[in-house]
Amino acid sequence: MLLEDERAAVCEYARRMTADGLVVGTSGNVSVRSGDLVAVTPTGVDYDALAPGDITVVDLDGSVVDGELRPTSELPMHLTVYREATDPDGAPVAGVVHTHSVHATAVSTLVDEVPPIHYMLATIGPSARVASYATYGTPELAEAMLAALEGRRGCLLANHGTVTYGKDLGAAYHRAQQLEWLCRLWLLARSAGTPTLLPQPEIDHIVTKLRGYGQPAR
Repeated sequence: MLLEDERAAVCEYARRMTADGLVVGTSGNVSVRSGDLVAVTPTGVDYDALAPGDITVVDLDGSVVDGELRPTSELPMHLTVYREATDPDGAPVAGVVHTHSVHATAVSTLVDEVPPIHYMLATIGPSARVASYATYGTPELAEAMLAALEGRRGCLLANHGTVTYGKDLGAAYHRAQQLEWLCRLWLLARSAGTPTLLPQPEIDHIVTKLRGYGQPAR
């Protein structure tokens, strides 16, 4: 079976999305890239029932090379990230997470960018933009997403959800969680009054500071 470890990781994180409330039912999707192949969730399958053999493997043109099930309808978004998105620090892009998280989707209907309510916005970049609305699964949505991702590691999709990426699926998933938390925080503060926002120079400073965050590589 091609990409056995990657398929197992896709199953794990698909189930985590449901458990963490980032999706409902079979909405949202995740993928992992290895070389010129991508393991991605299939369309319309209950994530709790997924097994590694259910995960579809496609090439970067979207042709199925292994697996019996059709890939997610959002495959154009995933492949566009792998083919065209560039990490601001030049890191490889090997994991993509697409959620329908409630708070982020709500924010996507209110603003053009996630307000800088907390410095953890810098995990995405100098800001988190909202991609203009387009029908799900279309090239137009993938193009709108790519524009919003320029210089960023994630974005909101207007009236739809979020997309984040990373050097692996764990990094992409962490950013999806942070983006949902930020949006929840802003909505909560906004419901109580007028939030005090951080100035853009501070967010830019944290973007730089986060490059040295964590333990050094061994």
